Amino acid sequence: MPRMIAFALGAACLCLGACAPRNPSDAAIYAIGDPDRGKALIAEVGCGACHQIPGVAGADGLVGPPLGTVGQRTIIAGVLPNTPENLARWIEAPQSVVPGNAMPNMELSNHDARDIAAYLYTLR
Repeated sequence: MPRMIAFALGAACLCLGACAPRNPSDAAIYAIGDPDRGKALIAEVGCGACHQIPGVAGADGLVGPPLGTVGQRTIIAGVLPNTPENLARWIEAPQSVVPGNAMPNMELSNHDARDIAAYLYTLR
């Protein structure tokens, strides 16, 4: 009986760990890109026209979801696991991920998308 209880508790912990929101370390954020440059790019390309984005002046749009806790979410665009790489992919080419969605393709380079993703991942 004690082994069954230990097994059940271990399985529950694994499930909770797998289902918990991702919270990447600072090293993981900087591995994807430069959050300071990403913040500047967000303001430059106008992401705040559609999204509320903490730390970015004038980013108070109501068209897309607020991005204040995007670093804690488990899914991006309803289909992608929330990883820094997937967030950059979504930012770079949202129509290739979910064709016909409301987010426009902003013609960002992979480098720019990665920097924006790095900043957004700091929002927890």
